[in-house]
Amino acid sequence: MIQHRATRADDRAETIMRAALDLAREVGYVKLSIEGVAVRAGVGKHTVYRRWDSKGQLFLDSLLSLNGPVLDYRDTGDIKADLRRQIYAAVDLLGTPPWGPLYQALLGEAQHDPAVSVSLNERFIRPQTEKTVARLRAAQEQGQVSPDFDLDLVMSILSGPLYFQFLVTREPITHAYVDRVLEALFTGLGPRP
Repeated sequence: MIQHRATRADDRAETIMRAALDLAREVGYVKLSIEGVAVRAGVGKHTVYRRWDSKGQLFLDSLLSLNGPVLDYRDTGDIKADLRRQIYAAVDLLGTPPWGPLYQALLGEAQHDPAVSVSLNERFIRPQTEKTVARLRAAQEQGQVSPDFDLDLVMSILSGPLYFQFLVTREPITHAYVDRVLEALFTGLGPRP
């Protein structure tokens, strides 16, 4: 009996998150409301509020539930190629609806809702950052990256231009742009003679 209730609750949560994403695609994040999601999902708004404190938390869970491609690094022995492959996958994902516009909306909400900001960082940004730093550390240990570089700073330098283009100028992030960023980064990152 308990398992049946848990399955029903999981199914209901999935229906609510799917409704939130569908509605966000149709009306945009700004016009998304708990009430609208509840109507779309065929549940009462109190059912939604029992599980999510805010529209931002619901939207974060909904977006992370899409189960997009796993952004993991391979270690081919060539750090530049491995970073390129990973970043290409990330920018291709962000360039494919619904990811790009929905992720932009989520980052915007994180600027106004501290709980969303913390959750986004803990559940998505930090894990991706840790994967990148771990791959850089392996390259550093293999002598592909100068041993005196601060790898957390390298991560910031690497991601900064990409987020700038994605959020500020809103220009498409192309593979050619990624190549330019990597070339500039590795000009200073490589081992010193």
